[in-house]
Amino acid sequence: MIRAYKFLMRPTVGQAQALSEMLRDHCSLYNGALQERRDAYRHVSKTGIKYGMQSAQLKEIRAFDPERQGRWSFSSQQATLRRLDKAFAGFFRRVKSGETPGYPRFRGVNWFDAVDFPKDGDGCRWDSTSHDRVTRVRFQGVGHVKVNRHRPVVGRVKTVSVKREGRKWFVVLTAEQGEPELLPATGSVVGIDVGIANFLADSNGEFVPNPRHGRRAAAKLEAAQQALSRCKRRSNRRRKAVQRVADLHRKVRCQRLDHAHKTALDLVRQHDFIAHEDLKIRNMVKAPAPKPDPGRPGVFLPNGAAAKAGLNKSINDAGWGVFLTILTSKAESAGREVIAVDPRNTSRTCPRPECGYVAAKNRPNQDTFHCVACGHTAHADTVGATNVLRAGLVRRNARQG
Repeated sequence: MIRAYKFLMRPTVGQAQALSEMLRDHCSLYNGALQERRDAYRHVSKTGIKYGMQSAQLKEIRAFDPERQGRWSFSSQQATLRRLDKAFAGFFRRVKSGETPGYPRFRGVNWFDAVDFPKDGDGCRWDSTSHDRVTRVRFQGVGHVKVNRHRPVVGRVKTVSVKREGRKWFVVLTAEQGEPELLPATGSVVGIDVGIANFLADSNGEFVPNPRHGRRAAAKLEAAQQALSRCKRRSNRRRKAVQRVADLHRKVRCQRLDHAHKTALDLVRQHDFIAHEDLKIRNMVKAPAPKPDPGRPGVFLPNGAAAKAGLNKSINDAGWGVFLTILTSKAESAGREVIAVDPRNTSRTCPRPECGYVAAKNRPNQDTFHCVACGHTAHADTVGATNVLRAGLVRRNARQG
């Protein structure tokens, strides 16, 4: 089992400068390799450049530029070239499947924020001063950097990465672990229904309120973005304004992650089996297609785009996808079972076993469920969670049988 750890680093001023230079030089290597691939394909010969060919050139590149490219770890530079190769592999896969391709783009210095080290001990060393009470990680060309290790690392460290987020630096580890320590069985099963009015409703009738972190920070974000738009390009004032906007977005993202982790942990501790809807969030937040007016060429009819944009913003602010990913990961580590079920009609089906009537009229509004066949009344989200649990148990029994 592989688990990731992320720790805040506390570099000195000189080390922070060296880390920035490392990102700059890896960005230059990435862009140079991308340009080589573009030029080779534009040639009349349509030559294809692969990772192996570019990796073989690293020795000459490092010898030609010892002050920059020759300063950093050889294996980390190979990892940067693999990142580019992976981007091209994804591009060709999307072309082949008929999706929107998205050709790999050049990276600006401020948009290249991570360097990977494929193996602990090759250009980097986690816990490089084990005799010291302060944990440090060593990077070639940078030195021993202090790390705020807020929890122990279990298992053998496999890979190490450096990541920059605004003005902060982080080290990301992946560690190989044995079998996880399972939580004791509780005998409880639950179905959950995620939403916007409430972040989560379960089949037991309980609700988790939606914190709406993005909406709460909207006023500050709007003011910061307006201040940014008034700044002149390439000025210190603009640089500070950009940092202000980035810090606000980062704070919202961290708040959203914190809420998702805590909510998922509560569910995993309380229940042995969790069922949820198999939501296709990417399709849910698509903009509506335009509606041309057949009687007036070039004129379009109202298609509800403004209302759909507001709904999409609320869906993204809730962070369902992140939450479900975290829930699945935590459940796997704790020995719990999570099953995704078809979400169709879960909030329109009467949960009473003797009824089970399905109709859109069963849900007259966002919160209320009223079965037009048997008269059963309940909260719509609770009904949805109950039906999700029932479908999840059916799937589990079919899988076991």
